[in-house]
Amino acid sequence: MKTCNIIFIALLSLIVSACSINMTMSGASIPEDLNTFSVQYFNNRAPLINPVLSQNFTEGLKDRISNESRLSLVDGTGDVDFSGEITGYSVRPMAIQADAVSAETRLSMAVKVRYKNYKDPKKNWESSFTAFRDFESSQNINAIENDLVTEMIEEITENIFNKAFADW
Repeated sequence: MKTCNIIFIALLSLIVSACSINMTMSGASIPEDLNTFSVQYFNNRAPLINPVLSQNFTEGLKDRISNESRLSLVDGTGDVDFSGEITGYSVRPMAIQADAVSAETRLSMAVKVRYKNYKDPKKNWESSFTAFRDFESSQNINAIENDLVTEMIEEITENIFNKAFADW
């Protein structure tokens, strides 16, 4: 019985050490030569302005990368740098009923992102990311906007992270 336990522990150790090729829980594969990242402030260039959207998005992206990678956040420019702007933020009716009243409304957000990898410039990219949330038109947008925006920021930052580090 002791021999079985020793063999099991040895096998488990071998499997765990073989699988630790710098992968994070998110499935990201970050090259060994990357140690730092930076996120520039994302200005809101959308026609409709939410006064805290730029700050919340910028901080959300920093948090996403900090929490899901081994990279350290630096001021200035890191080994990889994220910059861009919020290009769209809108509220529009979606499901128009027979009485010309909207039953559903959509809150949308679009962000243009520039990713620069200073260690491997061939991996640089520029892309747009979008998210939306639908809600019943009877709901007061002021009461639910913060929650909807938080959800959209989480979705967009996850997509940015995946494109940068998980080759999605």
